[in-house]
Amino acid sequence: MSEVIAGVEVPDTAAVAEATRHVRETTSPLIYHHSRRVYFFGQLHAQDFAVKPDPELLYLAAVFHDTGLLRPFSEVEQRFEVDGADHGRAFLLEHGFSSAAADTVWTAIALHTTPGIPGRMGPEIAATQLGVLTDVVGFGLDRLDPDQMDHIVAVHPRGDFKNDFLSAYFDGLKNRPETTYGTVNSDVLEHFIPNFQRTTSVERIHSSAWPS
Repeated sequence: MSEVIAGVEVPDTAAVAEATRHVRETTSPLIYHHSRRVYFFGQLHAQDFAVKPDPELLYLAAVFHDTGLLRPFSEVEQRFEVDGADHGRAFLLEHGFSSAAADTVWTAIALHTTPGIPGRMGPEIAATQLGVLTDVVGFGLDRLDPDQMDHIVAVHPRGDFKNDFLSAYFDGLKNRPETTYGTVNSDVLEHFIPNFQRTTSVERIHSSAWPS
């Protein structure tokens, strides 16, 4: 029987069940509940905008989107979003999804913190970011149905989300600060590290090897 929360159905597939189990067992309750809320909020936004993302791909993008924060999955140092995207893509390929489907999930995860671009892309990519924006910064709370939102939060409680998420965010970045160049992630390091100096584009241009 499919799981339905706030009128939104969770796809009843083997991949969804395995991904849910995997993320629940290998991340933290904070990331697990956040990721599930992202799926439900993303679906509500999709309904509001009259678009129809593939529910299974949207779910997989949502549950894997922050896995890169807790531990790097890659053998090289890279942005946490790319860690999560690589892990999500590998999961899909291992479970028989097409390369196109795996690429869609990879892109949705890799771009979920990037302003201005996901909304111009496919519905799974756009809905993933909208779900993230709703849970993290409250985007769309004035437009989405409050009863549905209350139901989702009752099943997947926020707790002290603002403070706990910022702490988890920082923990996932503090050992690889150079990967935050050009991203919103440097804001988190500036908040937690006294006198943190992020590298700017102006500095990179001025310090290039070109004579002029």
